[in-house]
Amino acid sequence: MNRNTLMLATVALFLSLPLFAQDSAAPEFNLEKSELEAHLRFLASDALEGRRTGERGNDMAAAYLSAQYAAYGLKTVPGAQGYYQPVPFEAITPPAAASLMLNKSAFQQGDNLLIMTGNIPATKTDAVFANFGWADEETGHNDYKGLDVKGKVVVVLPGTPEGQAPLVVFNAMKKKRQLAMENGAVALIELYRLQFPWEFFLSYFNKESLSLADDMESTAEAPSNFVYGWLKEGDAEESIKRLTEGKRAKAELSSKGFSRRTVMSNNVIGMIEGTDPELKDEYMLLTAHYDHVGMGKNGGGAYTAEDSIFNGARDNAMGTTALLGAVKSLSQKPPRRSVIFLAVTGEEIGLLGSQYYAETPLIPLEQTVFNLNTDGAGYNDATYVSVIGYGRTGTDSSIDAGANIFGLDVFPNPAPEQNLFDRSDNASFAKKGVPALCLSPGLTSFDDEIGKYYHQVTDNPDTIDFNYLHKYTQAFIRTARLIADEDARPFWEAGDKYEEAGMKLYQKKP
Repeated sequence: MNRNTLMLATVALFLSLPLFAQDSAAPEFNLEKSELEAHLRFLASDALEGRRTGERGNDMAAAYLSAQYAAYGLKTVPGAQGYYQPVPFEAITPPAAASLMLNKSAFQQGDNLLIMTGNIPATKTDAVFANFGWADEETGHNDYKGLDVKGKVVVVLPGTPEGQAPLVVFNAMKKKRQLAMENGAVALIELYRLQFPWEFFLSYFNKESLSLADDMESTAEAPSNFVYGWLKEGDAEESIKRLTEGKRAKAELSSKGFSRRTVMSNNVIGMIEGTDPELKDEYMLLTAHYDHVGMGKNGGGAYTAEDSIFNGARDNAMGTTALLGAVKSLSQKPPRRSVIFLAVTGEEIGLLGSQYYAETPLIPLEQTVFNLNTDGAGYNDATYVSVIGYGRTGTDSSIDAGANIFGLDVFPNPAPEQNLFDRSDNASFAKKGVPALCLSPGLTSFDDEIGKYYHQVTDNPDTIDFNYLHKYTQAFIRTARLIADEDARPFWEAGDKYEEAGMKLYQKKP
């Protein structure tokens, strides 16, 4: 073999190697474990008081992230306030006292009744059953057709005609309240027929909650004297049965102590510009939520006087740390496409920070070609990166390569019965059409190992495997880089439930 032939063969062999084999000098290969550990130990420290949205610890976390963005030299995004995108919330406190009588059946707040919103003096009126209390212009369904509910208490079944699964029930709440108000009702009461215990539901919702301030919960659209709540039928089954059969029922309702106030929090956003002149106007969006559930009764789990802080080391200080690792590595050596780094608030209260950005993006979503989110309930196998959305966006080879180079395997779509894809921030962007998925620390199933830490005060930094955090962060960064460097833009696989939204967003033809 002559010299030229040997040289050509060597070049051909080099070009045939996977991209990750050619790029072992990329910064993620030299990322220091100690730096990642320092990030996580601060974010999940007691000083941050569980990082609950709208509270001091959440603000401290946002300030820390902003300082890290600045230290790594991220550009600010037009329209942001420094590295902040302010997110307005409304804090809603349920009534301190409320009661409802349906004929002779009595319901009391905190016992068999949960009024979530509204103040009303003692009012005597009629109760009307309105099936699901639902209307849909597309299908022509209207439970209020022919019903006179003006000035009355409307009692309805949970959910919609299409389903009564918990996610359907919760997503339908706002529209059902709006429909009842539009039809002139003074109150909407849903019958509690969900699959988990009433006591759990009561403890979760009978406390201050946050919603986006521009949501239909706002004062302008939800008057403080409109009452919304749930009741547990219990011994009143006969009265409820008579009502659902269309028989007349007298109602007496009172509620006091409901309040609302404005609360501000921040998404933390920065960017780097891509290196490819033709691709730098396309953006890779990396996301992680930095909020958690706070302290004491707000945490939703067991706590003691000695330990009442839900530190959220796994959920989601690990993901936020991985995002900071990506900030450092990708800013040191940018990929071909530009990258937006978005640490979102409000995930634990309904994906609200990511929803706000998706509705009011600082970079147009049609220029956002992919969302790689990182979030997790915990991990029970440190040999894996779990991928929620694997097989849906044409990015599997990049995901596999990003994990494998650091000695990790890919566990695709864990716990499908949990519908995890639609329970994290990637869903906010997928609904708009942006191809999206979520990388999660090695979750294979919801077992006792996950339950031991998920939303528990035990989820603190001392329980984290920092060697695994190091590998997981490197895999997240590498996956992001490989996708951002691809010639072709990712897109939903044919038939995916978000394909149509993607077609609309990017004006693609079928």
